[in-house]
Amino acid sequence: MTVSYDGHDYRLVMFDLDDTLAPSKSPLDDTMVELLRRMLDASLGCIISGGNFGQFDKQVLARLGTFDSIGNLHLMPTCGTQYVRWSGDGWETVYAEYLTDDEKKRTLDVLETGAKELGLWESETWGDILEDRGSQITFSALGQKAPVDAKAAWDPDGSKKEALRAYAAERLPDLEVRSGGSTSVDVTKKGIDKAYGARKLLEILGLEASDILFFGDRLDEGGNDYPVKALGITSIAVHGWEDTHAKLSAILDQSG
Repeated sequence: MTVSYDGHDYRLVMFDLDDTLAPSKSPLDDTMVELLRRMLDASLGCIISGGNFGQFDKQVLARLGTFDSIGNLHLMPTCGTQYVRWSGDGWETVYAEYLTDDEKKRTLDVLETGAKELGLWESETWGDILEDRGSQITFSALGQKAPVDAKAAWDPDGSKKEALRAYAAERLPDLEVRSGGSTSVDVTKKGIDKAYGARKLLEILGLEASDILFFGDRLDEGGNDYPVKALGITSIAVHGWEDTHAKLSAILDQSG
């Protein structure tokens, strides 16, 4: 079971979620549901993103439903700090790199203090600004449920998010602090990013980096998808789910 791209066969296709498979925090479009089902009939698949499993469930699993090849899909919530797979009758967590209570408290304090000092703590938001995802703490400037257009307008050049990331990284040297989605900063245990998740998946499934094809919208150096590319995994840059749909469709058509 493989898909072919640029003269090479890949056993697993990996995706970022927000702005790659779907708009931020939004469910998969009907056409993407159909395409992913088609792809999973032909190869293994993996989604790796900053959201927790509940977010994956709402955006992806509730839309895909259960079908013969659902077991080919592997999920890596919170940037690969967790790995969830289909057991045959439900989704099971294989591992989770949870933060300690002390790490969580320090992170929450630093992110809130930093956001307020930098003038980034907004008074009008859609949901919680700070979220404990167990293995990851996430700061979302406009709240977890902010509409896509509001998030796109808040920090178009990424400077606000970068200021808070740098502030927190300086004060949390024992943890991993990185830019997340369009308005978010994510904190996990040290050394854990999407590359960590990808390496764990390779080990568990017995694959090589050359077996994986990755789609992401933040493959620029400093982007949260870049660590996967830096592993030597063939990566395709996309700009929104429609671009992913077009490029993946062409690959599947070529693969037959």
